[in-house]
Amino acid sequence: MNRRKFLHQSTATTLLTTVAGSVSISKALAKPNDRITIGVIGVGKQSRYLMTVAMRQLKTQLVAVSDVVKERKVDAARLGNDFYAKLNGKDSYDGISQHDDFREIIGRDDIDAVIVGTPDHWHAIPVIQAADAKKDIYCEKPISLTIEEGRAMVNAVRRNKVVFQTGSMQRSEYDGKFRIACELVRSGRIGKVLSVNIGVGDPNRPCDLPTEKIPEGTNWDMWQGPTPQRGYNEILCPKGIHNHFPQWRRYREYAGGSVADMGAHHFDIAQWGLGTDDTGPVKVIPPENESDLRGLKFIYANGVEMTHGGPSGTTFIGTNGVVAVDRRELITVPSDLQKKNPLTEKDVKLEDTGGQARVSHMGNWVNRIKDRGLPICHEEIGHRSASICHLGNIGYQLRRELNWDPKAERFTNDEAANKLLSREMRGEWKLG
Repeated sequence: MNRRKFLHQSTATTLLTTVAGSVSISKALAKPNDRITIGVIGVGKQSRYLMTVAMRQLKTQLVAVSDVVKERKVDAARLGNDFYAKLNGKDSYDGISQHDDFREIIGRDDIDAVIVGTPDHWHAIPVIQAADAKKDIYCEKPISLTIEEGRAMVNAVRRNKVVFQTGSMQRSEYDGKFRIACELVRSGRIGKVLSVNIGVGDPNRPCDLPTEKIPEGTNWDMWQGPTPQRGYNEILCPKGIHNHFPQWRRYREYAGGSVADMGAHHFDIAQWGLGTDDTGPVKVIPPENESDLRGLKFIYANGVEMTHGGPSGTTFIGTNGVVAVDRRELITVPSDLQKKNPLTEKDVKLEDTGGQARVSHMGNWVNRIKDRGLPICHEEIGHRSASICHLGNIGYQLRRELNWDPKAERFTNDEAANKLLSREMRGEWKLG
């Protein structure tokens, strides 16, 4: 029997002990076999994908799901139970509990880690509470709705020494295109970097949707959580089970628009390629025409200019060439840049998770839970990449040049801008 088959059968045997009716959940989830037990907070389209990938990792076990929409919660538990039943060659399995309130998952002592797949406005509070409960965390990108929230999340993760992975999976996946692009840039293959273009969509805008009837089985008040109260609309919280990415992403109260949605991926690659994972720009310059939704510039201390706009993906422009990377392709100018001047052992080598496309980012998190190391997109990286998205949205909102101190994480001499670094939270909800 080879090692892979042995490990697979060992994992399946372990899971058989929790088949429906055999033992209680509390006893089944004790950890004599060092399983990483996982609860999922929010089970919409992306989060269902994440939980599926997590279940496929060796030594993990999904044990709980929560959502504010009854149908999603029930269906996610069904998907998980079906997976484990098939894995064990059984007709049924019933080891995944369903919760209306994420705090029930965080409060369980038998859960080691959580996946936070909620809308952006619901990232900070569950992450901080999970960290304080000593649970390791995988959080969808962008990790925060505001810069203040992001820093509070970093602080909570660090003081509790938990393992945190940001869902900016381009660092791990897509056949290593983004890693190779950043290695080329950081190894000087295009000379001195002059500018970077980030091809993503529009900034966020205030929500102006009409009020509709709340569907039965949807806890609309809980979906809103810490945001200002408003009427239900299906665009924000689709009815039942859906197979699309809901457009709460467009609206300022809940997210950062396309600037933060895909921007959290592509600005993240820009930061990686520039070697600025622990800092950010020093100046934000919006376009001259106030109606323009592209063209905002970020200026770094070393003079590099990064522009929101251009071809899809991340394009690095240097004195001797260009590296442009998106999910479908990596392009260089000159076209034979890699062939004529390949990377050697003396060049910059970035972390290579070594996984196959679309599974390695979650696997990297699980591996770091086991060895207590830093994931490839840990909390500070996720916070700094999200911060650029937030700075861009603030620049578009205020339409004036802003000076930014990336160490203090404050605007200099602009208190109106500093007020946009945080938000008031509704009702009982607080960051800490």
